[in-house]
Amino acid sequence: MAGKIKQTIDLIIKEKSMGDETIARLTRAKLIMMGINPHKYDIQSQDDPMIITKLLQAAKDFGLSIK
Repeated sequence: MAGKIKQTIDLIIKEKSMGDETIARLTRAKLIMMGINPHKYDIQSQDDPMIITKLLQAAKDFGLSIK
């Protein structure tokens, strides 16, 4: 299923920022520092299990609970 990475990135940014664009930018920057560039992925991007695992760990590090 393609697009899972993009959906997860969007969910992390939405949950972490709660609508605050400054926090959303900071969250994107933190993801980049973790090795995940949110701008690199779109809805057609193939799902890489390693990237999904990194995203789930990032969400946990941010204090978020996503599936």
